[in-house]
Amino acid sequence: MLRTIALTMPLLMLRSVGALGVLSTRLPARLPVQLHRARRCSSARAAAPAAAEAEAPALTEVSMDEIVNVCKRRGIIFQSSEVYGGFAGFFDYGPLGVELRANIKKAWWRDMVHRREDVVGLDSSIIASPQVWKASGHVAGFSDPMVDCKSSKLRYRADQLFWARAEVEGELLGYVSVMEADDMQEQAEAAAQKMKRKAKLQGTLTVSDVKDYTEASAEEQALIPSPATGEPGTLTAPRDFNLMFQTSVGAMSDASSVAYLRPETAQGIFTNFKNVLATGRVKVPFGIAQIGKAFRNEITPRNFIFRSREFEQMEIEYFITPEDETWPVAHQKWLDTSYEWLLSIGLRPELLSFDVHPDHKLAHYARACTDIMFKFPFGTQELQGVAARGCFDLTSHAEASGKSMEYYDDERKEKYVPHVIEPSIGVDRLMLAVLTSAYAEDEVGGEKRSLLKFHPRVAPIKAAVLPLVKNKPELMERAREIFEKLQRRYNVQFDSTGAIGRRYRRMDEVGTPFCVTVDFDTLEDGTVTLRDRDSTEQRRVSVAELLEIMEEQIDA
Repeated sequence: MLRTIALTMPLLMLRSVGALGVLSTRLPARLPVQLHRARRCSSARAAAPAAAEAEAPALTEVSMDEIVNVCKRRGIIFQSSEVYGGFAGFFDYGPLGVELRANIKKAWWRDMVHRREDVVGLDSSIIASPQVWKASGHVAGFSDPMVDCKSSKLRYRADQLFWARAEVEGELLGYVSVMEADDMQEQAEAAAQKMKRKAKLQGTLTVSDVKDYTEASAEEQALIPSPATGEPGTLTAPRDFNLMFQTSVGAMSDASSVAYLRPETAQGIFTNFKNVLATGRVKVPFGIAQIGKAFRNEITPRNFIFRSREFEQMEIEYFITPEDETWPVAHQKWLDTSYEWLLSIGLRPELLSFDVHPDHKLAHYARACTDIMFKFPFGTQELQGVAARGCFDLTSHAEASGKSMEYYDDERKEKYVPHVIEPSIGVDRLMLAVLTSAYAEDEVGGEKRSLLKFHPRVAPIKAAVLPLVKNKPELMERAREIFEKLQRRYNVQFDSTGAIGRRYRRMDEVGTPFCVTVDFDTLEDGTVTLRDRDSTEQRRVSVAELLEIMEEQIDA
């Protein structure tokens, strides 16, 4: 079960904040802080005719169906192999989706690598020597507990299937099962109430706290009903299921040709540690960052792109000195940095929280691990992990390869194997969080509509250039000049079809933060009307001012 902690602390933050250095307020250790944004507003006249605008759209609760529908309808995400009925756990990204993903990765790389002096980049291969995965423990132990329903033939991850014991006046009534969710305790109690009514029993009903299926004894497993059929005795005992995709390398297909698609990007960083050390002019503490694809043969891929079989990771392995007093400070700094960065790309603070892993649930090599949690439409789940991994990985590869992974510290005049702090986040999972945070609704002419309030840093389309009318060649020519100037730096669109208000709304629906209207005043004084998506305010600016505003909002 998730142990989430929340704390509210007011802090003024402008939407234009992009650099991590601006967000300097210290976050309390292991606590999420809710930050309240203020927006810069300015009033200015608009030369374009006043269109029937809606009130500034409000962010709203969103269902998973609404997210999936908006992604399909607007060309953000498609089911892979859809013409053949789809392929579970795999997704394709459409014209807007590929831009959104690219902008998320660009913002992360810029802030975590280019704007730091202590992190360098790497791009390691997807398929590596199988010895890498043997040394890291993935071949022997990279698995999830799997359970089958013998009646329905469905499979479940045992640690995502929960159960509870129900009693009436101290006597066993039965067991109930539920799938992992924020309200699974309430679901279990409701199922127990239904069971009591069906049994026509009187007296006080008590329901135990829900536990996952791996915590059930063999006797209890025989009494826990399958979520598919509701019948007890049909679930198998949990067994390990290795998540790595296996393939063959070379012309032969035998034991010697077995290889694996990488299940994580981290090991490529560890195996290249000495290469980067020798060529990168780096000194501990320093980090190696990587963005790349990973593959896991998930038992039950679910919740759209949240848990898929092909995904992309953004990871940093940050190497530090091995003293016991070093890692807690470094771990907290990366928690703070990660949390602030998530806010800087538009995630809503009220949807974020932290989950501190208890000691008994840590990996055997880990010193600590804290997850930044996000309230998705289907419940609160892990978004990003920040782990203190000790020196396990470097030591394991040194022992398996026979090559030293020691670092010589010039200042301390000694050798040691560095310890590691690992901030890791999935691009696809983060993209789903960005979509959830950006989803908003408003009304135009009494008609409800949805739109996306992407932060300018990650918005797929940064601006739209709109000539007021398209039957005036001189106006179209000037609009094209401005469009082509913006196009040199950003992904922008040119739209000359339909009423100006309708074009504004088209851009709102795909999350475009700025609309630039070119009108007859533009021909006289060189100014354009800049419309802000979130406030719907319009103001006159010169083209030079337009470029400065966009640079501040997008690149700052």
